[in-house]
Amino acid sequence: MTGETIENDLKAISKSYTRIAEQIGKFVVGNTPLIEMIFVSMLSEGHILLEGVPGTAKTVIAKTVAALSGCDFKRIQCAVDMQPADIVGVRMYDAEKKDFVLKKGPIFSNFILVDEINRVSPRTQSAFIEAMSERQTTIDGITHQFSDPFFVIATQNPYEFEGTFPLIEAQKDRFMFSTKLRYLDADEELEIIRRESTGYLDWDAYRSAIDPVLTPGMIRRFIGTARSVRAEEPILRYIRDIVLETRKHDDIWLGASPRASIAFVRGSKALAALSGRDYVIPDDIKRIARLALPHRLILRRESDLGGVTTGEVTEDILAAVEVL
Repeated sequence: MTGETIENDLKAISKSYTRIAEQIGKFVVGNTPLIEMIFVSMLSEGHILLEGVPGTAKTVIAKTVAALSGCDFKRIQCAVDMQPADIVGVRMYDAEKKDFVLKKGPIFSNFILVDEINRVSPRTQSAFIEAMSERQTTIDGITHQFSDPFFVIATQNPYEFEGTFPLIEAQKDRFMFSTKLRYLDADEELEIIRRESTGYLDWDAYRSAIDPVLTPGMIRRFIGTARSVRAEEPILRYIRDIVLETRKHDDIWLGASPRASIAFVRGSKALAALSGRDYVIPDDIKRIARLALPHRLILRRESDLGGVTTGEVTEDILAAVEVL
């Protein structure tokens, strides 16, 4: 790409994000950081893990972003008895064709919302591993590629324990970013009540008025633009030092994997592009660290029992590591 082309694309990325945020804001109250994270993840070709209480507009935001992006959307409601075939699909015999044909599962879409992913067993969770890492699935020895773009948002509710299974580490590591959602504050809650009272929270009417801001082709182009953003050597060393610090911190039993380093690079470049910059700054790295690290860190037992959180450890690491 030429310098002028990159500059034009960066302006287009920033403008598109602003339009999408404005459109979502007409229906959804608050959640601006989540909307930004979804857009950054989309440009990074990453996936998101959301943890938090029900009723915080996760599904609505995911469906709206998919609609504004001109992409297909599927929702998978997880359950204890769900099998891998319920997710990826199954090959069935077609009497007319006298051959086996693939009945595709909901994973064959652009945007996937996996609701309450920790309700499925580790065996079924494994169905997502190849899908999220390789953007493909293998059924009866035959590999099937997914649509492009392919983006997964998964949720888990930490306040329900019956019928749930902790995510296996290999599964959590496939998520580029994670965050914990909160309830709305007093003013935001009042705005929700006002909108409901005046009839503004009509999803069908809102959805019918949505005009896509992006297309799959534009998304693919913007992904390429984000990857062309410059990350100078001091920035790359800063990322390295943060990741290495997670592997020797006193409170951490298992630190971040090389996938975290990749998440830092891709995420910081996407965040810079979202800001209209063609270069990464240390503040981009710090913001990405709060999304890329907490779900990847496993604390020592004594630290966990002592009430230490991975978020606190992440802040401790950021305070200790300097940009060279």
